[in-house]
Amino acid sequence: MTINELTPILSIETSDELCSTAIMLEEDSFAEINFQKKFVHSEKLMPMISDLLKNADLKLDDVKTLAVSMGPGSFTGLRIGLTIAKGLSVGNNLPIIPVPTFDALAFQLSSYLPMGTRFSIANNANINEIYFAKYIVTENRFEVLNEATLKDKIQLPLLQEDGDLLFGNYANRKKDFKTSSPNAWAVAKWAYIFGKDLVTFDHDLLEPNYLKNFIVKEKNEPSM
Repeated sequence: MTINELTPILSIETSDELCSTAIMLEEDSFAEINFQKKFVHSEKLMPMISDLLKNADLKLDDVKTLAVSMGPGSFTGLRIGLTIAKGLSVGNNLPIIPVPTFDALAFQLSSYLPMGTRFSIANNANINEIYFAKYIVTENRFEVLNEATLKDKIQLPLLQEDGDLLFGNYANRKKDFKTSSPNAWAVAKWAYIFGKDLVTFDHDLLEPNYLKNFIVKEKNEPSM
């Protein structure tokens, strides 16, 4: 597919507390709906998509591509977003572009950070670990210095350099920023600029990028 064949792009972001969906009509033309609250993705996302399309005067038949945030992030949130994207893909014969969540956030942040700014994203993975990535703002928007990976929290000071900005829900200093996930418009635009070679109809092969194994905790029964 060429870039012009991708739009309109319907995008989904559910990797953290932000539940976000957007429709990209052209390169700089968007409509977006956001809902910032824990545990609402399964309830809110489909009605949000319906309202978004209505507000944009579009039908699902008008959409040409789906873009979905793939993680790392919340196990539950990512599963919900990808499941809905797969359902829309199957029901409407739409291709999906899988979007790396941290790269989409880096793209969003690079739109207003000064050239040459180094910044990191650190989100909680569990009690001891974080998802971590590092970037620098360049003429081509941003460059990846450290790809998203799982790190022990005690390593964070060693991963940061003087002057680095820190974003994410693990940010714990007054000068840090709590932004931990991209808006859906950034997911759509990342897909539009960088994702044409990732377009796929093989949605069954798509799995969220958890970066770590999902462990089901069993509830211990009280002894008799």
